[in-house]
Amino acid sequence: MVLENQIIEGCKRGKRRSFSALYKRYAPGMLGVCIRYCKTKSEAEDVLQEGFIKVFQKIKTYERRGSFEGWMRRIMINTAINNYKQNLKHYYHDEIDMERDINIVSDDLDDEKYEPVNREISNEEVIRLIQKLPAGYQMVFNLFVIDGLTHLEIADELNISVNTSKSQLSKARRWLRNKLAVKEKLYS
Repeated sequence: MVLENQIIEGCKRGKRRSFSALYKRYAPGMLGVCIRYCKTKSEAEDVLQEGFIKVFQKIKTYERRGSFEGWMRRIMINTAINNYKQNLKHYYHDEIDMERDINIVSDDLDDEKYEPVNREISNEEVIRLIQKLPAGYQMVFNLFVIDGLTHLEIADELNISVNTSKSQLSKARRWLRNKLAVKEKLYS
């Protein structure tokens, strides 16, 4: 905590070493946050860089309410949301294809009854599955399930209706369950 306070104070005074120390200390964890919201590692790295620029620009406004890491995490999430909004037109086609994919997989799974997944699933595998969701589903899933926002908060953040948020979460969960069931069938 003392080291963190020294780094923060150094950053507020514009010390380059402090900026470097802050980045080295928090970049790996913040990259994990960005990866959850992005389709590729490259996109996540871009969001991370943009997020750290914002952290460096806004660090003088940090008032030590709550954890510094939480404050930074919120900046990274907001940066990822902005990235999503800027690229929304590119994501639309993925969502159309995903609707078809969900229906095909659901139709295939309706023929048999599947038990819950009986094997351990690694964090990396879960992240890869979440990254395969269409961008809108992925964004709502992360904000609701992982970051704990309500549908009203998500609707406000993404400029969508509450019902759209609920629908996208439902579709994301169904898609993930179907993918896990197909994988389980392969492992059986």
